[in-house]
Amino acid sequence: MNRRKQIAMLVGTALMTATVLTACSSTGDKGAASTTKEPDNTPFPLSLVVNQVGEVPSKDSEMEKAIRAYTKTELQIQWIPQAAYDEKVNVMIASNELPKLIKLNYNNPSIISSVKSDLFWEIGPYLKDYKNLSAQNQQFYDNIAVNGKVYGVPLFRDLGRSVVHFRKDWMDALGLKAPKTLDDWYNVAKGMTTGDPDKNGKNDTYGLILSKRYNQDADSLLTRITVSQGGPNKWQVVDGSFTPEFVTEPFFETMKLFKRLYEEKLINQDFAVVDVTEVDKQYQSGRGGITISGGNAQSWYDKLIKVVPTAVIDAGPLEGPNGIKLPSESGNNGFLAIPKSSVKTESEMKKVLTFIDKLMDPTMAMLLVKGIEGKHWADKGEFTEPLDRDADAKEVKPYRDNLPQRSEAYNIAKPMKQPDLFNKNKKIGLENEKYIVVNPALTLDSATISEKGKELDQMITDAETKFIMGKIDEAGWKAEIQKWRTAGGDKVIQEFKESYAKAKKK
Repeated sequence: MNRRKQIAMLVGTALMTATVLTACSSTGDKGAASTTKEPDNTPFPLSLVVNQVGEVPSKDSEMEKAIRAYTKTELQIQWIPQAAYDEKVNVMIASNELPKLIKLNYNNPSIISSVKSDLFWEIGPYLKDYKNLSAQNQQFYDNIAVNGKVYGVPLFRDLGRSVVHFRKDWMDALGLKAPKTLDDWYNVAKGMTTGDPDKNGKNDTYGLILSKRYNQDADSLLTRITVSQGGPNKWQVVDGSFTPEFVTEPFFETMKLFKRLYEEKLINQDFAVVDVTEVDKQYQSGRGGITISGGNAQSWYDKLIKVVPTAVIDAGPLEGPNGIKLPSESGNNGFLAIPKSSVKTESEMKKVLTFIDKLMDPTMAMLLVKGIEGKHWADKGEFTEPLDRDADAKEVKPYRDNLPQRSEAYNIAKPMKQPDLFNKNKKIGLENEKYIVVNPALTLDSATISEKGKELDQMITDAETKFIMGKIDEAGWKAEIQKWRTAGGDKVIQEFKESYAKAKKK
């Protein structure tokens, strides 16, 4: 029986059950009813608020019917445009007009403040009772903790997305291997820049091509390489005291590597001003040879072979002198929280958690990740095959992006048929979870960060660029760090220490 027929049966069974129960309640023997209690199969009313992804799906879509039938809920979803989402959620919280389940964005200070105000159920102690939720890496939950407590279920995303992508044809022609040490990175960058790897007789290639965001956010190239060399992920904590990555020796050594590459013109000289989209175009046109990405090597290859049909792309883990190490990412696209104002009892809260847990059962996992069999995908034996990618983007993606699922990493019976390079990249990303280095300050409180975090970050990112470009020397770099400390950095360090100690007591 194909998946589409199974879904139709699920919907039909749910409707039949409701009809029978209605008939029994209106015409059944009253005396029998007083002595025999029928099981309550009434669908659980469940309101959900999430952000809009593409077009708003219709309420009677096959996807939504299937979810309602399997989870035995009367699910009602409110879709809010992404651009206005956080503002609208803040209004709903202020007016006490919340659904039973709502997506919250962790990086929104006002929303996290409402979580601290005890407006949502703490679900951490209950997770062990739900087979799917308890089966996930604890780091996913730790990454959305507030004051050491878990108030929601993350919309799971890979924790270890740093994968090295490279032109294997260039590496082979130049006799190079995937880099592990900083010297390796230098030799690869130099060889791919000066060795004419594309054999066109021109000096028109680079190993590494940087954008102006080379040192920012979760995909900071500086952080990724630093961690591979044994450095911290953004912050280091020792005996409860915090140190920012940029005052550690591994980070400074990585900066010196970039400085050397810039001086010798082995990286693009406009890196401080060029957009990431332009850098992507350079790689896709055959000018770049190696990068660390959270994306997919297959995507690079598909675009590149249109320009260079003989190109060969490969992928490998981010490895250093002491093995694979990479910075952990947040592992979520927000989280689903249960408001106390609309879910008033523990019993009802558990029903909501049961709904979320059921969404990760094999049947629902297949539905959310792949869609409906016969419409969005077909069974090809060992694999499944996509049938209509446009329909998937329009009809499946809105649910996939807003409900908990682990892509093909959990409870998926058959993987989607994909090229070998795609599968290799995906496998590396999943195995990376064993080697991640966490950011110990990710969930900590700092009033100074809330007030002037962007200003402080900009001071350091600017100083990093000045050092790499030779505008300041080591003494100048240390002076910039001192400015950061005076401007609020020392307060951040102290506030993280206090928040860490407080969380440890929970």
